[in-house]
Amino acid sequence: MKQPMVDIAFDLMQKKKKEIAFPKLWEEVTQIKGLTQSQADDLIADFYTDMSLDDRFMILKDNKWDLRSRRKFAEFVVDTDAIMVEDEDVEEIHVVEKE
Repeated sequence: MKQPMVDIAFDLMQKKKKEIAFPKLWEEVTQIKGLTQSQADDLIADFYTDMSLDDRFMILKDNKWDLRSRRKFAEFVVDTDAIMVEDEDVEEIHVVEKE
């Protein structure tokens, strides 16, 4: 069974015990998977998307990534009470019912 690239990244990051720059992480994942440069070029966007959607990971400044479990709650949770929307910025939605 082939191990998904995000699982390889997770294993690597657990061993490193600190954040890692995305290009370095991608290089290590491609080496483990044995990808050619052409394959790596074709898959990098999918890998980045998969990492972004996987809740085990967290993107930091300067395109560095870390495991969410090593970060404080406040680093990855947005206080929605602090978000204010001006009434003029909200478009009114009209619902039209079918007869």
